[in-house]
Amino acid sequence: MTEYRIKGNTGEWEVVLGLEVHAQVSSKSKLFSGAPTDFGAEPNENVSLVDAAMPGMLPVINAYCVEQAVKTGLGLKAQVNRRSVFDRKNYFYADLPQGYQISQFLDPIIGKGTLIIDLADGSSRSIGITRLHLEQDAGKSLHEHSPKHSFIDLNRAGIALMEIVSEPDLRSPEEAGQYVKKLRSILRYLGTCDGDMEKGSMRCDVNVSVRKPGGALGTRCEIKNVNSVRFVMKAIEYEAQRQVGIIESGGKIDQETRLFDASTGETRTMRSKEDAHDYRYFPDPDLLPLEFSQEFVDKIKATLPELPDDKKARYIGEFGLSPYDAGVLVADLATTQYFETVVARHNPKLASNWITAELFGRLNKAGLDIESSPITTDKLSGLLALIEDNTISGKIAKVVFDKMFETGKDAARIVDEEGLKQVTDTGAIEKVIDDVMAANPDKVAEYRSGKDKLFAFFIGQVMKASGGKANPAAVNELLKKKLAG
Repeated sequence: MTEYRIKGNTGEWEVVLGLEVHAQVSSKSKLFSGAPTDFGAEPNENVSLVDAAMPGMLPVINAYCVEQAVKTGLGLKAQVNRRSVFDRKNYFYADLPQGYQISQFLDPIIGKGTLIIDLADGSSRSIGITRLHLEQDAGKSLHEHSPKHSFIDLNRAGIALMEIVSEPDLRSPEEAGQYVKKLRSILRYLGTCDGDMEKGSMRCDVNVSVRKPGGALGTRCEIKNVNSVRFVMKAIEYEAQRQVGIIESGGKIDQETRLFDASTGETRTMRSKEDAHDYRYFPDPDLLPLEFSQEFVDKIKATLPELPDDKKARYIGEFGLSPYDAGVLVADLATTQYFETVVARHNPKLASNWITAELFGRLNKAGLDIESSPITTDKLSGLLALIEDNTISGKIAKVVFDKMFETGKDAARIVDEEGLKQVTDTGAIEKVIDDVMAANPDKVAEYRSGKDKLFAFFIGQVMKASGGKANPAAVNELLKKKLAG
């Protein structure tokens, strides 16, 4: 693993990072009310009397949200606490009518766990999970409708969130980015959160501090509500440099909450950072402690899907894929589903190569994800079948693939329309070889005198003369015989 260091005037500095990820629970109703959670509804359309904090309205726990939290804890190989407590977190939220947030503090539903991240240099790191607790989301303040007034949309108020807190084990922007990607992948595999950061269903608070390598922990600043992996990494880079600059100038870091401005790439002060006692937590008197049996946990555990790490190990062991390719294929649920549909019909390494290299290359260039790919699993399967039965060569397949991507046509149709079938007739290939040898008598003589490297020249000339359609294996075999005299 390459160490990440900030270079200052007084030497190198180490960055210490911990992330608090707020993941919206995939559920049709809110944590303590039956109001719907549909994204994109008209303002204040999905608001019950409980969400609006009308007098006398009592919260009732959503059992499905509890199941989703337990499932997530199991997916993170974390301790499941069969007894947990909901607390009132007293803090002024302009867009949370009750004036406090129902959360969990001393007794969360999920305890310590582990998440493994894979880094670009091929190394892996185990990152500790401190806890996962359930809490309700706040509403949203809208400022764009009036220069003088703020408007409140309570559709999000009361939606169930899982706050997943890491240990301060992360040491670089890359590690933080990989952590968020891996966590999002696990949540999507489990079906407990859709991980859509653009819609706000997954947000990240980043705690950043700096220290001399191996020294005492520095004062941390929290950067709130960062909504993309790229912004998480940029916020860390800026904030770490900012803190080093202040310390080396003789100043001290104030513990505070900051915001990341995506337009400038900078963080700025939001408010001084509160400690836990500032929130005056106490058990919510309207909610009994949440208790469930081991049988409840075991039933949920039995429904867990094969998760990314296990799937990666299977792809390496069963299919013989490289750790890198296996990692790419399992990183995203949609990619995994695409690959598994194709690999059920074709050679695993062939399927992997065409997805990770050819398909991904074109998708990235076009700015598309795999779910928007113009080449469906059936279309790719059709192309691979033509390669496997020697109808087309690998080189011609790339030409066909480009046309498939542009037009959406099936591979077989393109091959027929453009006459791209591979030439396997040995007589026809022999004639091409004879013509090439006749046109290059000097090269033939040099080859026969011991210049074996010229063989590649003849291969290239024959393939060129055949328009790339001659069967490479047949060309290789026949050419050797002909050149041997």
